[in-house]
Amino acid sequence: MARELGFQQCGIAEARLLDDDARHLENWLNQERNGEMSYMENYFDKRIDPRLLVPGAKSVVSLLLNYYPEEQSLSEGSHKISKYAYGQDYHFVIKDKLRSFMKSIYEEIGEVSGRVFVDSAPVLDKAWARESGIGWMGKHSNLINREMGSFFFIAELILDLELELDTPIKDYCGDCTACIDACPTDAIYEPYKVDGSKCISYFTIELKSSIPTDVQGQFEDWVFGCDICQDVCPWNRFSKKHNEPLFDPKPELLSMSASDWEEITEEVFDQLFESSAITRTKIEGLKRNIKFIKS
Repeated sequence: MARELGFQQCGIAEARLLDDDARHLENWLNQERNGEMSYMENYFDKRIDPRLLVPGAKSVVSLLLNYYPEEQSLSEGSHKISKYAYGQDYHFVIKDKLRSFMKSIYEEIGEVSGRVFVDSAPVLDKAWARESGIGWMGKHSNLINREMGSFFFIAELILDLELELDTPIKDYCGDCTACIDACPTDAIYEPYKVDGSKCISYFTIELKSSIPTDVQGQFEDWVFGCDICQDVCPWNRFSKKHNEPLFDPKPELLSMSASDWEEITEEVFDQLFESSAITRTKIEGLKRNIKFIKS
């Protein structure tokens, strides 16, 4: 079913309390590594136990959907946005696929209690994908898959079905430190641990107040998100172009020069980023980011 809907990987883990991840998350929050992302503190119990999200849950089905684009970057010398934001907002694209998935399950085996999730609820998606064996957590804290690299979205079905479980795989990062060495803001403060409040993605998307001056000159032209730690990861040499047309960028986006970004109007913003993840930062946030990297 997952393959038919366009997902590249599917794995199943037992719905249970994630004890180790609970401790890691609690320590991370206590150290205020979440910055202004106060929502990370909400629904702590639900984040670590899916049975509180779906009463009677037995299984967590994790899915990966590739978003690696054919065009690896926008115009040469232009400003940069994360690859995941090139096309339509993944939340809408994947939610439609997940609803179709649930409908197929109903048709196949009858009434099932369950919910679908894609990065919009208190679910530790990377942890569940790791538990289901479809990847391991890299030193940059992103999930890595041996066949795909790390440029993919993660989604879940939490179901009250008892299913055959998969098992976690080993960590294949070895002694590589490419992601740690490449991060310009030192957000990866030790292997497998990221200070969210120091990440370029945080500064350009999540942070609503002014960007601190002590990171001036460190953004390397990123105005929405950042892919540096993934771009340098050796496992991403296995990345292949996605097969989802809705993730393709508009031609106008590919041809934008630095001056086009700097002179963008609200009308162009609305036309170019309709149904895009970039609407999260709004035109005011995008202009703030562009002004910051120029100054």
